[in-house]
Amino acid sequence: MTPAELSRTVLRAVRRAVDDGELDAAVCAAEQRVVVERPRPGGQGDYATNVALQLARHAGRPPREVAEILSRRLGDCPGVAGVVVTGPGFLNFRMAEPGSATGALVAEILGGGRRYGFAEETTGQAVRLRAPHEVRALVVMDSFARLLRSQGTPVRTSCVERPRPEWGDVLGVRVDDVAAAEPGDVDIRPVPAPADPTPLGRDAARWSLLHPAGHDHPRGGAEHLAQRESNPLFRVRYAHARTRALTRGAAELGFDGAPGGVPGQEDLVATLGDHPRVLRAAAGQHAPDRLARHLVGVADTFMASLHPAVLPQGEEKPSAAHRSRLALAEAVGTVLAGGLTLLGIDAPEHL
Repeated sequence: MTPAELSRTVLRAVRRAVDDGELDAAVCAAEQRVVVERPRPGGQGDYATNVALQLARHAGRPPREVAEILSRRLGDCPGVAGVVVTGPGFLNFRMAEPGSATGALVAEILGGGRRYGFAEETTGQAVRLRAPHEVRALVVMDSFARLLRSQGTPVRTSCVERPRPEWGDVLGVRVDDVAAAEPGDVDIRPVPAPADPTPLGRDAARWSLLHPAGHDHPRGGAEHLAQRESNPLFRVRYAHARTRALTRGAAELGFDGAPGGVPGQEDLVATLGDHPRVLRAAAGQHAPDRLARHLVGVADTFMASLHPAVLPQGEEKPSAAHRSRLALAEAVGTVLAGGLTLLGIDAPEHL
């Protein structure tokens, strides 16, 4: 990991801390760039930054406390072997051996399959979700319930009446209880859909209702069916289909994937490593849209950086580098498929 890549990694940690409520939102306006340099006398490790001292006033916290918050988020980042806070709040980084963190993350994703990022144990405390008899509210509740269950929370869904038959048949909406409101219910009330989304079919209709934030007005036009780059659902599903095509292409060339280091893919690796946190945040904030936007980011980064380099070109022979790139591409496909499933959307092998 280069200093520039480490700088971007620290910036992502700052933004995640703001998203999760650990740092004040004013921090986002303050952070412009993170200077990463070799440690000065008294420092430790390979690199250091004074970003916590820069953000402390905007965060309304002592610099060392800001540094501790960031260090907890940076210690597990691919390429980082350890983080130590020194002095008034300097972050000091010890870098991992090249490729070791990437290979470990890819192996973890492929080992977990579509359940990568899921909680291993249940919380034991059940949640009852309640939505009005409105199509967007019911679709959002359905996906939110999937997210909660992925994080180990038992869930029951409820509505004052049964969903319309077409909402179940086309959109896959179901509710556990048809009953009046009860104390402790979690109300799901996004901005209603402007029109009946069922003519779009299950996948496009659900995406049109889930991709916008709950307070935003959804758009239900045919744009969600377009097979072009302007359609984010198409980009996500196409990227997944391309990962499967790469696996088939590699098999024809006689090689398979093997987790290992993939130089130049730090941004993609960091985005994949962020997937469990995104699932927790989407579940904790009642926001399936956060997962939808995360999947778009994974797909776009993969297509721009890794996809063209996975298979050998021309007379090039398959090498260990190709096997590592293929394994990383397969990890991308695993994350995209798992995320789409939580949104109730199909992840096709061919597109």
